[in-house]
Amino acid sequence: MQYAARFITALTAAGALVLTTPTGAQAGAIGSTPVQTFEYTVGGVTMKVPTGCMFTHIVRGSGRKITYQNAGVDCAFVGAMSSGFCNWRIDFTYADTSNRHYRTSRGKTHSECKIDPMRNNHPQTLPRYGKACAHLYVNGVRRVSQCHHITK
Repeated sequence: MQYAARFITALTAAGALVLTTPTGAQAGAIGSTPVQTFEYTVGGVTMKVPTGCMFTHIVRGSGRKITYQNAGVDCAFVGAMSSGFCNWRIDFTYADTSNRHYRTSRGKTHSECKIDPMRNNHPQTLPRYGKACAHLYVNGVRRVSQCHHITK
């Protein structure tokens, strides 16, 4: 029941976003990638992340200017009943059109276990066009990535 209420709240919030989207020259991208099942050990205890989780990355802005960037995990079904992600962090990386990496915004490593890890990044103007990516690390291992191309 708790998860159903959370899902309905998320849908309501998504509907509100659609209704309040500005009509100016703003652009944005939203993409989700499934988190593959994996196991890891924390303090001698084996943790398992089952299927049912998605890693979503949102970028809003215009041209090379990013006004909002967020990434996080949402889990449903069996995934929502797991213990979550322990020792997690989310990094944002940027590369030019030749796929040369030039910037990383490394997130803080959170020692607590969380079913819905999330991070916002600060607004910024990128020096080059290319791509912006978000990466979820769990226990120091990159588990999933999601990228968007930043073009004219």
